[in-house]
Amino acid sequence: MTDKHEKFKGPVVMRRAQVDGTTTDQRLLDSRGPSDWVHTDPWRVMRIQAEFIEGFGALAELGPAIACFGSARTKPDDPTYAMGEEVGRKLTAAGFAVITGGGPGSMEAVNKGASEAGGTSVGLGIELPFESGLNAWVDVAINFRYFFARKTMFVKYSQGFVMLPGGLGTLDELFEALTLVQTRKVTSFPLVLLGCDYWQGMIDWLAGPVLAGGNIAAEDVERLEVTDDLDEVLAIVEAAEHRRPRAA
Repeated sequence: MTDKHEKFKGPVVMRRAQVDGTTTDQRLLDSRGPSDWVHTDPWRVMRIQAEFIEGFGALAELGPAIACFGSARTKPDDPTYAMGEEVGRKLTAAGFAVITGGGPGSMEAVNKGASEAGGTSVGLGIELPFESGLNAWVDVAINFRYFFARKTMFVKYSQGFVMLPGGLGTLDELFEALTLVQTRKVTSFPLVLLGCDYWQGMIDWLAGPVLAGGNIAAEDVERLEVTDDLDEVLAIVEAAEHRRPRAA
């Protein structure tokens, strides 16, 4: 027999002082009740679930794709912007869709190059206090509230990352992906850094004090491909695509 000081709320059992005097249905149907519940963690779980469902549904049939990252602050007259456009065009010509964060700068450049070349140009936006909206060259757009849901889409639906010069967001995506490769959460997943002058200092730091301190292995550094050659970028991602295991 259930004790009067015990209450079931779905799979959760509440006892003693935790027992409240209302039911979930009552709170749902009573319009006079407080609205704070829409900001509670259980409600956020539903929002998170919805973001995953929307992302999976929109991208499940995307086909081979490469995620491209770079600074939102890159100006259209910057050589990096032109490089981003060419990345988008070349990936499209090779049969890849492109996925970016959907913002301005280098992301816009890649989306523009892919869209103008007739390819599939995807933008995965994120709610931020200082940026709003997706660039005009995104053909398939998804806006996210939560970084971790968005990050899952980048890794799940791309066959590799191409990193143009960028800041904290670019570095965040790079090192998270490198960790997933190191821990074998993803396989046949190339990480290409475009711009030798920009990235070489970081490579030297990783191969120097970070490696010397025993904090990483030599193969962790070797997983990062640094180049200025867009044809080499294509060769790297195409070779990895050929090595990728196929579903039975």
